[in-house]
Amino acid sequence: MATKGARKGIKRAPAKRRPRKAKPGTRGLTPLECRIDGDAVREISERIESEGGLVLGGYNDPLGKQPLVAAILPIDRIEPTPFQRDLSQAHHRKLADVLDRTGIFLDPVIAVTAPGKGFWTPNGMHRLEAMRRLGARAITALVVPRREIAWQILALNTEKAHNLREKSLEVIRIYRGLIDEDPKRPESQFAFYLEEASLVTLGICYERNGKFAGGAYNPVVRRLERFSEESLASSLKKHEKHADLLMDLDERVAAVIARLKARGFASPYLRAFVVARINPLRWMQGAPPPLEEVLKTMRERAGKFNTEKVKQEDLASAGGAPDEAD
Repeated sequence: MATKGARKGIKRAPAKRRPRKAKPGTRGLTPLECRIDGDAVREISERIESEGGLVLGGYNDPLGKQPLVAAILPIDRIEPTPFQRDLSQAHHRKLADVLDRTGIFLDPVIAVTAPGKGFWTPNGMHRLEAMRRLGARAITALVVPRREIAWQILALNTEKAHNLREKSLEVIRIYRGLIDEDPKRPESQFAFYLEEASLVTLGICYERNGKFAGGAYNPVVRRLERFSEESLASSLKKHEKHADLLMDLDERVAAVIARLKARGFASPYLRAFVVARINPLRWMQGAPPPLEEVLKTMRERAGKFNTEKVKQEDLASAGGAPDEAD
């Protein structure tokens, strides 16, 4: 068992910073200050009209002072960003039922101009599909002239809570979209959009195997993976290498789990139990080694794992999340 001194030496992932509560009435614009000159939104307004939409009005956002345009867009001219979570059939059908019964659409989607033509919505996929299900011709939207707002999808998309798989897949899709835009920019510049470097690596794993048990490995990857100062293109190669190691490690862990099941062990925590046993960070003092080295060590330990020494009481004390793939 690790001592308290040993645990103090392990570096944890940095805590997320939360803004302090501000003094009332000290930030942003007053209602009258939100009035905007038409020239400031002329370009985006012309784009909306050229796509068959109706401009309702423009204004400065009262918090960030950014120009915004309220509009009605043809529903066939707007699509979800290509890097969102998968559509939940149950969620959008339930939403369509509510909209049908109330007979009114009160929650505009956010939209940005898509490359080429049309619009993307980074936070309204389920509302959009619900309206389409009802046969709507148009949808109310808040159009943001800055396309980079689309990369902030994880902060904007609050329709349904993300699990690790959904969040990781969104991050890797955003990552690939960013590479299409400019592969030479440093990865570290997009830390806010991507939240955690570990999600990029796990996203690659989930792309390869939708049932990958990322929850078992996330504590290790999250602790050691960091955003790089290298370009997005170069950084992606490192994430892919780490994903290769994780997939190989998971195969070895799955083999251990199979042997434990053959001995009659049945528990939703088998993978968490095995991963905890082979995780070298549990006993390590001081600064941990790089992720690549830790994953290689875990892979070696998984290959040497002696299932004959495991007792039923060992599993009884195993904690953590149930195995995602079992």
